[in-house]
Amino acid sequence: MTRISSENRKTRETTVDVALSLDGGSEPQISTGIPFFDHMLTLFAVHGFFDLKIEAKGDIEVDFHHTVEDVGIVLGNAFNAALGDRKGINRFGFAVTPMDDALAQVALDLSKRPFLVYNLPILTGSSGSFGVSLAKEFFRAFSVSAGMNLHIHVPYGENEHHVIEAVFKSLGRAMDQACIVEPRVKQIRSSKGLL
Repeated sequence: MTRISSENRKTRETTVDVALSLDGGSEPQISTGIPFFDHMLTLFAVHGFFDLKIEAKGDIEVDFHHTVEDVGIVLGNAFNAALGDRKGINRFGFAVTPMDDALAQVALDLSKRPFLVYNLPILTGSSGSFGVSLAKEFFRAFSVSAGMNLHIHVPYGENEHHVIEAVFKSLGRAMDQACIVEPRVKQIRSSKGLL
């Protein structure tokens, strides 16, 4: 079973190309023009064991929002395409990841019923122009396009960089767990027989 995909999106604000292999060896090549975002997406790919290539160009001189959201949309589409009919996958994933002062918990279900719950502490520090509210826009776009119920909970953390990094690492680990082909699952992992 080949679980790869290539997706793209071109608008007046952005051009995004994504190539994904779910069964890769974590060979990320990320270029969005937003260094902190590149770092987070690299962590996501490395901890998820995904081969991931993202090339994005956007109107970052205006704002990072368009690029971040559109990368989320295209990455979600890539996962949706690579998962195909989702037969045989574990479907659920969960990870808890510490990063210095922060602890992130991510639970997800590749159910084709998108929903985002985003529960983070109120932070006073900043990781620059890429903060928790911008990260939320990425996670919302990603969860909707991937057809994923995504719950992100950070019970504590003081440093915004550490909080966001812990979340991206947890997301990668949880996605890896959910995307794994489980030999005991012969069809779609649902009592309904359909997602």
